Parts: sequence; structure tokens; C-alpha cells
Amino acid sequence: MSDLSYFGRTVKHLVICSLTACMFFLPLHHAFADAQKGKQLFQQNCAQCHNPLRDATGPALYGKENEVPGGRKWIYNWVHNSAAVIASGDKYAVNLFNQWNHVQMPPFPQLTTQDIDDILDYVKQVGDEAKQAAAAPASGGQQGAAPAPASNNNLLYGIITLVLAIVALILLQVNRSLNRMANEKEGIETPEPVPFYRNKTYIAIVSVVLFLMAGYFLTNAAVNIGRQQNYEPTQPIFYSHKVHAGINQINCLYCHAGAEKSKHAMIPSQNICMNCHMAINSYSGPQLYTPEGKPVDGTAEIQKLYSYAGWDPKQRKYVNAGHPIQWVKIHNLPDFVYFSHEQHVAVGKIQCQICHGPIQNMDVVYQFSDLSMGWCVNCHRTTKVHFTDNAYYSNIFMKYHEELKEGKIDSVTEAMLGGTECQRCHY
Repeated sequence: MSDLSYFGRTVKHLVICSLTACMFFLPLHHAFADAQKGKQLFQQNCAQCHNPLRDATGPALYGKENEVPGGRKWIYNWVHNSAAVIASGDKYAVNLFNQWNHVQMPPFPQLTTQDIDDILDYVKQVGDEAKQAAAAPASGGQQGAAPAPASNNNLLYGIITLVLAIVALILLQVNRSLNRMANEKEGIETPEPVPFYRNKTYIAIVSVVLFLMAGYFLTNAAVNIGRQQNYEPTQPIFYSHKVHAGINQINCLYCHAGAEKSKHAMIPSQNICMNCHMAINSYSGPQLYTPEGKPVDGTAEIQKLYSYAGWDPKQRKYVNAGHPIQWVKIHNLPDFVYFSHEQHVAVGKIQCQICHGPIQNMDVVYQFSDLSMGWCVNCHRTTKVHFTDNAYYSNIFMKYHEELKEGKIDSVTEAMLGGTECQRCHY
């Protein structure tokens, strides 16, 4: 065997290794993106009761994976149906139920094991970052500086995948040239290679790939028309829900009075704001930051409110008629969808965070949920309505009242009340 032929085989093995590495790094690139997916799933399903680092309505989640008796398999069963785990007599589950005053976690059958893995990975990431921050020297950072954004390796792994793919293609060409040289040295006739742009196999593969990519992006774009998850526009006044609803514990219904009385929650007028800010003319709370990390002067933002309202803080009176604040609407539904805040807040007893996410932690409000039809339908399928102590249902749906008394069912979901029927939202 000639040296060239041997070297050609070596190059061929390198090509195979490079292609294998591409196949490995590409899914790994997506795996690293799952921490972001886990964050979204955590905020949608867990944030109302849990915090990764401290006890809330439920226990802190960081480190629980190593504490439970069966690891992640036990957690899967607990998340899907905690009542069944408790009923089985599991000692850890029973102790947990008793420790938290017999508050039972609702089931989440819609979460797959991969979804739960993503949530646990996100919790671990948050906990590990908190440990690292606590272990860092106190002088290592500037006091009051904006929190550093979480690192994201998606771009790095994407670049590595692309580089390995290019290396594989180059090695293929080198292998082909070496084989031709080896054949010429041994007197074997080598047919003239077909250029890649005329090779029918390459053309077919590229055509299929482009067709699948075009179909994917076209379908994805069509499905997402009119939806704007994570939309976070800049508002005329920097208004922090974290300061108002979180730190100062102002009830959502104080400002959004229409949420339990009408279809629309209503944007509060300047008069609502001025009820407090006639007396509060400066900001002395924690430093505020824009999503880009730029510091915000809270007192200057209050002065903007005075300008809109026509209020003179020195004379302590209105000096002109003022003009409305042009707030940018964030949450939009298509015109063919009917949604009533009253039906959900007053009748369904749904908390604001179910749809709007942890609004009490947001300095700048963004659209937390995707508000798609599938998202709404899944919520209707899993959400248990306040049925027995709700006057709205006291004289209707007698069948379910009887089944509850007889113990045939333990709760009533919105889907059982017709919440998945098309005409409920489209008519």
C-alpha cells in the first residue's frame, strides 16, 4: 500500500470524526439553549409558589434534586401527580406535605420529563450562579452596579459546529485529491471528478434541505403571526412594577380597576398615579435599570409624570390641564379572539401572574406568555376552577355538584365547563 493511499485513508477517518463531532455539537448547542427554555417553563408553571433560592409558598428548589429519595424519577412522579405520591405512603412525600401545612401542589401532567429536566437545569444554574456570586470577594464588583447578564454559550457552540462542518468539507476535498494522486502513481486511471455544483447527489441533498428549512420557517412564521412573546417596548415613563406591586405591595386592582369589572383591565389615568405621587415626589428605593443595563433616575421619572398631569410640586397644585400618557400596548390578541378579564379574574379567580408572569418582579413589563390558542387551551384543561364556593356556579352544572358530593370527582376544570369549545373565544 502506498504512502499516499495510507494518508488518504487517514484523512477519510478524520472526515468521519469531524462529521461525528458536528452531529454531537449541534444537539449540544440546542441542549445549552434548554436552560433558557427551563427559565420560561419555571416562570409559567412554578414561579407562583416557588423560588429557586428561598422558601416561598413552597420550598426552595435548589438542591432538592439531591435530597429527594429517588432523584429525578421521583420528581417526575411528584410533578405529574403529587397527590398519588402522597397517597402511596411515600415517607418523604408525606413529611413534605405535613411540613407545608397540608398544602398540596397541583398536578402538571402537561409537562414532559424533558420539560422538568429543563426546569431543574435552570434551577441548578441559578443556584450555582448565586453560590459563585457569594464566594466572590466583596471588592470584586462595584456596589450598585447593574447585574451581569447570564452567560449564553449558544453562539459559541454554533460557531464550533460551523467550523467543524467546514473542516469536514475541506478534508473531503483533500481525501479526493490524495486518492487521485495515489491512483496516478500506481497507474490506475481516475475518472474526472464532477464539480459539486453539477453533482446530482449534492444538488438533491441541498434542494431537500432548503425545502425543509423553507417549510419550517414559513410554517413557524404563519403560526406566530400576531404573537409577540417577550415584547418589551420602551414606555414614555419608566414605570417599575417591581417597585409598585413588589416592594410596596400595591394591589393590581388599585391601578387596573377594570380587571374584575369589565373585558379590559384598563390603563390607569394620571389621577390614579397622582393619588400617591402628590406626596411622593422623589425616589429613594433600589437602583433602577433599563433592560440594557443603563441606570434610571427614578426621581426624574416622577417629574415626567408631573409634566403629563400638569402638576407643580412646588406650588402643590395643578397649573394646567395636562395631557394623556401615550403608553405602548404590550399584550395584543387578534380581533377574532374574545377575552374578558372579568370572566377570568372575578369568576375564575385567576391570579394576574398566571398569564402575565411574575409581574411583581419586573422593572420593565414584557409579554411573558405566548398567549397562543394552544397555551390558552392547555390552561383550561389543567386549571381547577373555584367551583363549590363560587356563586357564579351555585345554581348551574348541577351534575358536577352531585359528583363532587358523591366523591366521583375531586375538582372541576375549565375544560369540563366548556372551556375548550371553539365558540367560547371565537364567535
